[in-house]
Amino acid sequence: MKVILLKNVDKLGKEGDLVEAKSGYARNFLLPNKAAIEATPENMKNWKEMKAKEAADEAARVEEAEARKKELESKVVDLKAKGGANGKLFGAITAKDIADRMNAIFGVKIDKKKIVLSENIKTTGKHKVTVKLHGDITADVDVVIDAE
Repeated sequence: MKVILLKNVDKLGKEGDLVEAKSGYARNFLLPNKAAIEATPENMKNWKEMKAKEAADEAARVEEAEARKKELESKVVDLKAKGGANGKLFGAITAKDIADRMNAIFGVKIDKKKIVLSENIKTTGKHKVTVKLHGDITADVDVVIDAE
């Protein structure tokens, strides 16, 4: 029996998937627990419309991420930190520091969890930082650290 899942079901599929389930399992578990609906022609039409809308929304998010990537890569993020004369900082520059500065420069909210640092920055100079934007779209941003 073909059913459209309304919830994630272990070993069967995710919400919104069209799957083939054994008729007893569908009638006795999926349908009564409102985890799925039967794939009637009317439900299939609604499901196809929903999938088309989701695909269009995803395409819009990817397009927005690509535009933000170009914007981020075109500018340099500059930070000031207390440091010594030999190029070492007295503290470290963290992802939160970079995210706060990027939010001030670009005017968009960038979460500190989206900034990839192998370790905190402890020296002055130019550093490359990767920012995750959407899925596998990432931007490599130049960060320049100056000592005060």
